[in-house]
Amino acid sequence: MHVRIVIAAILGWLCISNSFAQSNTPKYSNEFLAIGVNARALGMASAFTSVAKDVSAGYWNPSGLTQLEYKYDVSLMHAQYFAGIANYDYLGFATQIDSASALAFSVIRFGIDDIPDTRFLYDANGALNYDNIQFFSASDYAFLFSYARKVDLLGGIDIGGNAKIIYRHAGNFASAWGYGLDLSASKSIKQLNLAIMLKDITGTYNSWSHNTELVADIYTQTGNVIPENSIEITLPRAILGASYQFTIKQKFGLLVAMDLETTFDGKRNTVIKSNTISIDPKMGIEASYISKFFIRFGAGQFQEIQNFDRTTSTVYQPNFGIGVKLQNFNIDYALTDIGDQAETPYSHVISLKLGFDDKK
Repeated sequence: MHVRIVIAAILGWLCISNSFAQSNTPKYSNEFLAIGVNARALGMASAFTSVAKDVSAGYWNPSGLTQLEYKYDVSLMHAQYFAGIANYDYLGFATQIDSASALAFSVIRFGIDDIPDTRFLYDANGALNYDNIQFFSASDYAFLFSYARKVDLLGGIDIGGNAKIIYRHAGNFASAWGYGLDLSASKSIKQLNLAIMLKDITGTYNSWSHNTELVADIYTQTGNVIPENSIEITLPRAILGASYQFTIKQKFGLLVAMDLETTFDGKRNTVIKSNTISIDPKMGIEASYISKFFIRFGAGQFQEIQNFDRTTSTVYQPNFGIGVKLQNFNIDYALTDIGDQAETPYSHVISLKLGFDDKK
């Protein structure tokens, strides 16, 4: 019975994905949720779906929350993009409910602050007045409520899900609220970990509301189209992950991971693509010493670009990371796009994680 329910859910999700692909929905929506959290994960090029077993599983794979090492887990992350113009911040908290289930709450913000508003740069007399410049922020927020539980299915697996609330705004000019759901499952077979993450299973709907009174005059003078209230849909996608943990001479360990991110909205600029689906592979390696010191490498975002002479070449994003674990406290650092091999600019990422129990 349980197997039939799972199969029916997956088939229904695939039908929904295909129906969205046939509609006029955008390929890229809520892309700030595709950046990733946790410097450990980013150092491995986001090949983390089957690896996440801590508070960050609330983002990568909520079913992994059943494997929390401590009763309570807290994590912080900060990253800057585009030479510090954009800031990405993450806060996560997770706790064990009992031996079979766990909860988590995550907050993500991606924003650009202090954007000049030059609508009133010239006063009524046509004189330039810099004192009239005001500033606003354009920010995206995501609030994730996660639940995970161990179930007696297929020999014992972990399942989990996210309920997402999205809030986006561009100053006082426009704002949007969105809602969506994620589902995931994972299974461990000795040192092998397998996982699947189904994002936005019913589509995440962002309802945009525009304050046209603030821009109507300027847009009319410049010949721009005055925006209207609309609904933006984030399309479903599936991520398959696998990882294997090697032990080398007791003190040394090696973790190898791979993710296959599949989209169903037509052809994208990925390694594997068709008119219906596109698959983006990501690979990561983590070497450890006495389970306290870590060094990480990863590669992802493989794309084909056209050069000035009209020839094409394949680029990718190589990542690097290091980490240290001091009892129940983790400090991780990642540098994305080492060697400037991708079109995406590099970024420094730092994250902290603290785990503790009731008695500590």
